[in-house]
Amino acid sequence: MKNDVVPIDIRGLLPTNHGCAVFVGNDEKVFVIQIEHSMGEVIGRFMRDIPKERPLTHDLLNHIFESFGITVERVVITELRNSTYFARLILEQKNELGRKIVELDARPSDCLALATAHKKPVYVSKKLFAEVEDMSEALAQTTEDRDEGDDD
Repeated sequence: MKNDVVPIDIRGLLPTNHGCAVFVGNDEKVFVIQIEHSMGEVIGRFMRDIPKERPLTHDLLNHIFESFGITVERVVITELRNSTYFARLILEQKNELGRKIVELDARPSDCLALATAHKKPVYVSKKLFAEVEDMSEALAQTTEDRDEGDDD
């Protein structure tokens, strides 16, 4: 697996008119995944460890995983097809019967939320990483604009 993927992190979240732009990448390249506004809020809360009044859907999943001895191992953003990103959620279950690895198809937004909540690694396929447009400058400009706005 290590030869087929590139490690990435969430580099920034930016609300947009139609949802939220998640900037993901590494020192080499950053790209954007557009997600629903509510998912951007969830990821942002997990990134900042903000407590919630009531459990959200991802919190429920986390409690179910914990109850069954399941851990999030990693997520992989695999491809871009018809302007839609695809991802895989890799889970591990250990119990008295042994160890089981399960790989599930999942939305990148859900994968990013779970990886962030569990502080687990995020990867992108090398093929996809080579194809996506580098948005590092856009992220830098957005960060710069936001920092300048804080002075007001």
